Formats: sequence, structure tokens, C-alpha cells
Amino acid sequence: MGWRDLLQQPDDRLVAPWVGGRSLRTFDRTWTVKGRLPREHGWHEFQLQARTATLIGPAETPQGVLKDFVRGYLVGDRLVPDGVQGPSLTKRGRLQDAAELVSNSEKVYLIEEGLDRFVRVAAGRFFSGGPLIYDSQEFPLGPEDDVLAAYQDNKPTVDSVTGVAPALNVAFLFESWRRVEAERIRREEQERREREERERLEAERREQVRQQFGTAQGRRELAKSDFEAAARSALETGGAQYLEHRRSYNRDEMVVRFRLDARRFECTCDAQTLRIIDAGICLQDHDTGVKGDQRFTLESLPSVIKEADKKGVLVVWRHV
Repeated sequence: MGWRDLLQQPDDRLVAPWVGGRSLRTFDRTWTVKGRLPREHGWHEFQLQARTATLIGPAETPQGVLKDFVRGYLVGDRLVPDGVQGPSLTKRGRLQDAAELVSNSEKVYLIEEGLDRFVRVAAGRFFSGGPLIYDSQEFPLGPEDDVLAAYQDNKPTVDSVTGVAPALNVAFLFESWRRVEAERIRREEQERREREERERLEAERREQVRQQFGTAQGRRELAKSDFEAAARSALETGGAQYLEHRRSYNRDEMVVRFRLDARRFECTCDAQTLRIIDAGICLQDHDTGVKGDQRFTLESLPSVIKEADKKGVLVVWRHV
């Protein structure tokens, strides 16, 4: 404990700007905030004791407590100071990125609400090297209204406005860049929402198709517009994997290839009814000589193949 602590009275209080953290500082003292912190950034009153400070509550903004003032133009919550040299620009006179704004300005805290664009302000520090705290508006230098009009007219520069200080010119470029960036972000966000909506609708459509064409009748309706999807669904019903299809030499017939139990098979079916025309395997009744191919469909053919293979009587006519 130092001599300052011994002289400090137990009811000492301090009104200070709080912008986060547990450190409370002035130009010559530092305290640690104990207990609860303020709910929002702002001017607050603290009870001081030794090296700790306890929050009392919000306080009115005091006068004459800030030092090391910086004056210039606000762009959002950034202060472009008088005497700024200005950022490097693209060939179109636009700023290149947000780093240009950061490098040519400084963040300001506790800004008064309702300030217009291109307003001159003064901001100071509550302790050496501390953050800039908004103090007050400054008198305009003259061309601010014309610069605001140029901004509203979406002009790329203020070269036609006389008496524009470097800081005001930089502020104009920053505001123009922010507008372009805001429009880009808005456009990208709109495109993202539209893309997600298309994906959602497509997912719903696929689910509706899955439910609608999960039946034999549904698959035959689907075959009229999307034979591949119908054939794929039909073969999956029998435990087979669709590979490809092509049109047959005969009208309204499709040649379908599929995989079943690690083997490839080929058959021909009706393009609309999915009824088998040529199974690609021997389905002839040896007693009557009648071929049984047309008794089956794409859904049932895989099961017939499995059964014949299980009994050891599978004869494949089409080799794939």
C-alpha cells in the first residue's frame, strides 16, 4: 500500500468512461473493477477503495475530463483525423479494402446518437494511450454540405467541390466505399437466401417424388418423364443397383443394365410399364417351352435372379 492509498478517503468516487474490461484508469491512477460490470458501454460512477473500484451505476457525462484531443470527421464509429495523408486507391478511385479505413482512422467510443455524415467532431482520451471518447461536435469548415450532396448523388469523387480538406476527402471515400460494400453484402445475402430457397424447394420436390413414386403405379407415371429415375427406383426395390439404360431397336423398349450381388446383368423392358420383355436370363418353362419373361417387371426381376442363382439353375443369356 502506497502513500496515495493512505490519503484516499473511503467514500472517494470517480465518474469514468467504461468500454469493457476490468481495468479503470486515469492519467495517474489504475484500479481493478471488482464485482459486477456495467451492462453497456458508457459513463459510469465507481466507488474507489485502495486499488479496487466498485460500480455504482450510470452517470451523466462530465465536462472537461478528457485530454489529448483529436479532431476530424466521423465515418461510422471511426474518426478520420485532420492532417491524414489519405489511403491508396484503386484505378477507379475506390478504396481497396477495410484495412484502408482502419489504417487511416481510429475507433471512437460513446458517440452521440443521430449524427449526420461528414460531421466534424472532437474526441479525447481519459488516460494516456487510452481509447478515443467522443466529446462534442466541431464547427464545420464550409464544404461539408456540398460533399454530402456529392455523396447523395453517388459521385465518385469530390474534385468539383472547392476547399475540401484531406480528412474530409478521405471521409467521403470511406463513406462511398462503405455504401458499395453494404450493397455487395446485401446482394450476396439476397443471392444466398434465394439459393437456399431453391435448394429447399428442390429437396421438397425430391421428397415428394420419392413418396409419390415409391409405389409401382407411381414409378410408371414417372417413367413417362424420367425413365432413369423410375428404373433406378424399381431396381432398388428388388435390391439391385441401376447402372445405365439406352433405347432398344424396338419402339417403346429400353435396355437396362444393373448390378446385383456383385454381377452385372442386362434386360429389356417396356419404357412405360417397366414390364420385362427380355430378362437376359433363361426363364423358359422346359415342360411347356413357354418363356416367362413378361411375367415379371423391373421390380421383381432381381428377386427371380437371386432365386435361380440360389437353386443353381441361373443361366445368363446376356453377358455384360
